[in-house]
Amino acid sequence: MKAMTSAQARIADTIEIFYGAADRSSEGAMAGHAYKRSVDDLDSGFTRELDVPYRTAISEPLGKMCAYFPITNEHIAKRNKKLLDYDSARSKLKKLIDKPSEDPTKLPRAQQEHDEAKEVFDMLNDQLIAELPQLLDLRVPYFDPSFEAMIRMQAKFAEEGYEKLSGVQRYFSDHVRDDYAAGQLDAQVEGVLAEMRELSICGGHQ
Repeated sequence: MKAMTSAQARIADTIEIFYGAADRSSEGAMAGHAYKRSVDDLDSGFTRELDVPYRTAISEPLGKMCAYFPITNEHIAKRNKKLLDYDSARSKLKKLIDKPSEDPTKLPRAQQEHDEAKEVFDMLNDQLIAELPQLLDLRVPYFDPSFEAMIRMQAKFAEEGYEKLSGVQRYFSDHVRDDYAAGQLDAQVEGVLAEMRELSICGGHQ
């Protein structure tokens, strides 16, 4: 919404310059000025009324939730590393069982390494199996208030935008509104573009 109001403000500046340079007393110039004033009011109103609630109810909660995922990914990476350690210890133990060593201490030591690696892996794996579904399930109730706040803010923004911008319409003559309702303005725009293309500086007659 903030990006949209900022973009509208830039468009309004350009429109006001275009119409103002042509005829400041024309309906178009007055409409352009009214549009800029309405857009500026929307932009400042968003900053004044919605910026803080947006950060408090939407942006900051999203940031807090997203901050958990790198930590979760670290646990997953650690579990994967311990799985490699466990696989290595299991393979080493199997080789000693299949082909006993002349050193009688190797098999008990390999068994101990295997058991310790398995214990660490099982602990991390069981923790992820138990808690990952809980984390995913908690996303919806966590985001519910933020989602509702976002809808309410967008509705308020749309209502205020309609209220302010509808006032700009009074600067247009009735036939412009009728042409818009009848879908005839697109044809007018295409006609003007065709005339512009005929100009040499726009690539025409070359």
